[in-house]
This record gives sequence, structure tokens and C-alpha cells, in this order.
Amino acid sequence: MSDEVKHECAVAMVVLRKGHDRNGDFGGTKLSLLLEKQHNRGQDGAGAAILSSHPAPGAPPYRMFKSASDSPLADVLGMITKRPPGDFEERIFLGHLRYATFGRNDESFCHPFVHEASELCHTLLLAGNFNLTNAAELFDAYSRHGSFPTSKADGYLICEMIAHELGRPRLSKPQPNGVPPIASAISRALAGADGAWTLCGATADGWAFATRDPNGIRPGWYYIDDDVAVVASERPAVQAAFDVPPEAVKELPPGNALIISPAGAVLMVELCPYSTSSPRPCSFERIYFSRANDADIHRERKALGAALVPAILKAAKTDISDIFFSYIPNSARIAFHGLLEELIKMSLTHLREMNIPRFGEVAVKDAKFRTFIADAAARREFYKHVYDVTYGLVRPGKDTLVVLDDSIVRGNTMKNAILPMLDRLGPKRIVVASSAPPIRYPDCYGIDMSTVGELVAFRALMNLLDRESSSAKASTTAKAMVDKSEDKRGAAANAMAVKPGNGERELRAALGGRSSPAGATRGHAHIPKNPLAPLYARFTDEQHAAEIARLLTPPGMRAEVVVVYQTVEALHSCLTPPTTQPPNHPTTQPHFGDWYFTGDYPTPGGYKVLHRALLNYLGHNQERSY
Repeated sequence: MSDEVKHECAVAMVVLRKGHDRNGDFGGTKLSLLLEKQHNRGQDGAGAAILSSHPAPGAPPYRMFKSASDSPLADVLGMITKRPPGDFEERIFLGHLRYATFGRNDESFCHPFVHEASELCHTLLLAGNFNLTNAAELFDAYSRHGSFPTSKADGYLICEMIAHELGRPRLSKPQPNGVPPIASAISRALAGADGAWTLCGATADGWAFATRDPNGIRPGWYYIDDDVAVVASERPAVQAAFDVPPEAVKELPPGNALIISPAGAVLMVELCPYSTSSPRPCSFERIYFSRANDADIHRERKALGAALVPAILKAAKTDISDIFFSYIPNSARIAFHGLLEELIKMSLTHLREMNIPRFGEVAVKDAKFRTFIADAAARREFYKHVYDVTYGLVRPGKDTLVVLDDSIVRGNTMKNAILPMLDRLGPKRIVVASSAPPIRYPDCYGIDMSTVGELVAFRALMNLLDRESSSAKASTTAKAMVDKSEDKRGAAANAMAVKPGNGERELRAALGGRSSPAGATRGHAHIPKNPLAPLYARFTDEQHAAEIARLLTPPGMRAEVVVVYQTVEALHSCLTPPTTQPPNHPTTQPHFGDWYFTGDYPTPGGYKVLHRALLNYLGHNQERSY
């Protein structure tokens, strides 16, 4: 992904099933490995907690380590390594890596969150990879019931809500159906939550749990043997830390809770009944976020690259001998391997008609490049040099250069840094191929894409609507002026110019005439859940991609810029459905969520966020939409 996009956090939990750690620092070492192997998921903050199996009165039942420095994970791992020895019998190890998509970037927002209580069974620690679309409403409801929350951080809020349910008198003992009190508390606390989550937590009396949202949007994996129960956001992290094969690490079923008792017993509890829809895990995990050393993700990314070959060759408009293939940035490397394999297969099949493809690394990001220049013009010039290019691979004036990216979100880096540098190589044409479809809609489940105006695909739609309206007016004007003088024909030509605001008027009409976020979700039953869909449908994918290419083309660009996107249909065919079905789930054909491409949100809160984002855009309001 050439644009920097902050996204989901990472969680990790290790529970020793046979009591406290008697074998050196087994638990601390394994937790450290799990966090290190998920470092890609968070560089803004880190935290860890270690709970005792037999806490002694007069001392805290846990140890906490947090950092929001420039190297937070290194800080926390150092704290874990240097923690003092003693009679603190360690049993539960909980860790978290944070990306600050919202909230301040300081230790108060780092997980785990803690609810302190005089009773061990009501002292709760919680860490999670989550985002709620209705956190403000939950906060208000929680406050109205007599509670006094001291923070608006959603992690703190969830921790307090679960702790509140744990404190209810009726949950102070096992339930008649045999469900542990902690499972009932989680179920009640999250009943009104709208969003995505994978949560890990523990009480000070020795209960541990992990749970995932009913739609399975955020990832979660677990591994259990006679000695440990382990949970993490990514499967390869568990494989690496415990040296186990992929099939030993199971997907945490959506809408369920994995419960580990103080005695080490493991129980999977269904927290909520399922609708008739399938789980909708985030497809961006497969395209970009998760590490590619997961066997399934590696295979899927290669398939995404291979699927683009026909469209790329069509867009190149030249023989393969005059095409040079490359990729940018490094996260697109695996998809590029799939693209190359497909090209080589084609060349071997058609030996006489097709040459072996030429390929190489034409651009490398300078990871240490920094600039603090204040002058805007000078800073833009320096920004171009974030990437170093390799001269001599592309034949100037002859070759078409194909560069594969895994997605294009805002297009700023592509326009301001990548394309100007690639243009220096002198290609006749540059084909920018995205292994993901165009990102047309905001996300509200943990990816930092909360406004529509920042999305280059949405800006392209507004331009197309502006131009469509202007063209229609110009056509009418030209017809009325057929017999007019030459200068009046010139006036008709001027009417072809794009007039800003036509796209906004179309958008406002699609929203029922509203232009303010006030009442965005009430009293407008006639407005479609996805008012953008019919606007996008007025243009072909080719028209949309061509307008995006125009927006991405920087001033003074010599090479022609063409953009090729993956289709949603090809995306679905490349991604393997989740292998783990929840118990008692009514469907057997789950599919990956694609709401940022299609507007098909998995929860009602997603559509509320979309409407709010569109109204913010019309009101020229840059606030987040949730």
C-alpha cells in the first residue's frame, strides 16, 4: 500500500493451564515472541500485563508494562525481561500493540485497560483489536444508568461495561445453564455494541477469555495443548512462538468466547444467536494488513496478482517484449510473484508468440529518509525522493512500465512521490495496477479511512458527476446554437468546462436533500442505506479508473498514466473462505467483507457512518464520521 494507512491493532494472550510458570520465564518469553511477530500491526503504543495465580493481600494481583515512546514494543519487552523476581506466581500473560487511529497517542490509551475492585473476581484487565461505531451512544447509556466513566476511550468503556456486568449480584455465582459468569457478563455487556472486535481479558481470580464479534470482522486465532491456551491476532505468530503447524492453530469462531478457568479447563461458549448472514471477515487482512507468511494469505495474494494479468496486458497496449514489470511498495511483492508466475506460464504456453517477461525492482523506499524543511515547495521536491529508482532497466521512450500496488487509498504518495520519480526513467506509458478493487467507501471497523473526501475513488466519482452534468448542459446549448456565429460556438465550447458543485448537488439529492449530519440516521426511511451505489453505477469501471488516473497524474508528467484495478468478482474468487465455521451457524458459505469496495456494510452502524461521512463532506467538515 503506497499510502500510509493505520489499521487494526494486535492482541496476544498466553495462559498456563497447569498453574504458575515453573519453567524459567516460559510465559514471558512466549508473550514477547507473539508481540514481536505481530509488530506490523502497531507501532504507536504497546502494553502487557502479567497476572498472578495466587495473589497475596497487600499487593497488586498483576504487573503492568506500557509505553507510547518512539520504540514502544522495545520498551515493553525490556520491562518484561527486567521485571523483578520473587514469589509472584505468574500464570496469565496479556499483551497488546496499538495503532492510534483515534484518541491520543499516550500511555493512558495503551492497553490493557484495568477495572480495579476490592474483589478479585471483579478486577478485570482487557486488551483488544476493535472499533465501535456507536461508542458515543454506549457511553451515554452507561452514564445514564448511574455509572461515572472517567474516560471516553472505547477500550476503557468496554472494560467498564464488562466489569459492571460482572458486579451484578446474579452473576456472582455459576449460571443454571453451566455458563461461567464471565461469559454471561461479556454477552450482556456487548449486546448493544456495533462494530468489530477481538478481545482478550482476565479477572484477578484466574479466569481468562477471548471473544470475537458476531461478524468475525477482526481476526482471532487460538492454540491449545496440555500446558497452554494461546490467543493472537495472526496465525503465523502462534506457529512461530510455539513451533506448531498451521492446522494446530484454529480460527476463533465469530460470536463465541473461549473461556479458560482458574483450574485450566477450556470451554467455548456461544455468546449470541446468529442471523442468516455469513461471517464477514475483513478482506484487507488478506490483501495487505496480515503478514504474508500465513500459508493461506500467501496463496491468496499470489492469486490476486495473477488475476490482474489480462487487464494489465490490455492496458499496456504493446507487445510483452516492450513491457517492464515491477511493484511498489514491498507489501505488494507476493502479489507480484503471482503476476510473474502467470506471465511465465503464458510465455511457456506460447513460446513462439510471447517472450519471457522482463522484471525488476525499479523503486525502493528510503526507510531512513527524513525532511524537516519548512518551505512547502522545497518540501514537495524532497518528498519525491522518498523512493530511490533504478536506472537502466526501463528503455526510455520505448517501454511501458507496469507497477503493481496492493491498493490505492488516497493516492497522495502515488501522485507526489512515486509517479514523478518513475517518470524520470522515461517510460512511454506507466500502468499502475492495484491488486485490490477501488476503495469507494469509508471504513469504520478499525482502518483509518473514516472520511470520503480523502478517497481518490470518491473524488473521481464527484468529478465524473460534475463532467456529466456539464456535458449535458453543453449538448443542449450546442444544439440551440447550430446556426449561430463562430464566436457563439466558442461560448458553447466553454460550457463544456467542469462546473464545481454538480456532483455535490447529485449527492445531496441522493441523501434526500440533507446537508447536515444532524438527524443523519432518523426520520429518513425513504433514503437508501447506500446512497452512493446508484451514483457509482452511472459509470463503467473503465470510466472510473480513467478519471482516477487523471487525478493521480502529477503536473508535468511526460508518460501516460493508466490505472488498472482488481474487480470485486475476481477478489472473491481469489480469497479462500474461512476454514472454521462457528458452532451451530446456519450457513456454510461465508465470504470476506468488501464494504470499502461495495458499500455492503456488515452492521447497521456501518451505514450510519457512511451517511454521516457523506453529510460531513457536503458540509465541508473534516471531522471523523464516527
